Amino acid sequence: MSSTLPAVPVINSESNLARYLQEIRKFPMLEAEEEYMLAKSWREHGDTDAAHRLVTSHLRLVAKIAMGYRGYGLPLSELISEGNVGMMQAVKRFDPDRGFRLATYAMWWIRAAIQEYILHSWSLVKMGTTAAQKKLFFNLRKLKGQMQAIDEGDLHPETVRKIAETLDVPESDVVNMNRRLASPDHSLNAPLRVDGEGEWQDWLVDESESQEIRLGEREELGKRKALLAEAMKTLNDRERHILVERRLRDNPTTLEDLSQQYGISRERVRQIEVRAFEKLQKAIRSAAEEQRLV
Repeated sequence: MSSTLPAVPVINSESNLARYLQEIRKFPMLEAEEEYMLAKSWREHGDTDAAHRLVTSHLRLVAKIAMGYRGYGLPLSELISEGNVGMMQAVKRFDPDRGFRLATYAMWWIRAAIQEYILHSWSLVKMGTTAAQKKLFFNLRKLKGQMQAIDEGDLHPETVRKIAETLDVPESDVVNMNRRLASPDHSLNAPLRVDGEGEWQDWLVDESESQEIRLGEREELGKRKALLAEAMKTLNDRERHILVERRLRDNPTTLEDLSQQYGISRERVRQIEVRAFEKLQKAIRSAAEEQRLV
């Protein structure tokens, strides 16, 4: 099977952003069954046309996720480009027989690609890239918002203490990181071009789906959650806990923390995680196949 995906629309700079956003709106969204058949065709036969349709139908998802990272002072065009790379990687690895939609799987690859680009673009990467520092980097803005401390400049000592305790990092790291992230946000009402035509908010993704489609998607999400819940029952307590901590949390627990909790080596924790994930995949595949046969 070919490992090269066909080209997708390219965004080279901020100046052609409006044109790019208009172009990707032309690619239609895929129904679940159509997505499944295209993914099977790509996975089993290396059908690059099928892969191209899978990628392009999700370019609006990439743009939406990329816009969530525009507060880090990097060009949105570059964030979108990196997100598109993550989208292509997701399509290359997507297994439709696991019972999940591509968007659910791809969003993790898109975010990972964008976050890695941001980390490599900021000078803080030279200070180290431990799990705690990455967690602080990508969660500080959210916590400041929850504490209504976005516009405070240097944070109040009590705010610094709360954030440090929440993220389990030194208070000095919170202060330093806050100063590095002091670049201003862009207003959603700012014009896209110098001629003043169009605003950023005009390009926020709105698929305007019908009530029937939204209902169908909610039902499908419910089925996926039910599949996952049933599959989790095939794991023992330790496997389930390790899998949840490592794969199902926004901020995964480190191997070191789990090894201390269970009194085993980090390598043993990793082995249990891999085995549990394989068991979960097998159970979900089996359940999904049974549902299709009913």
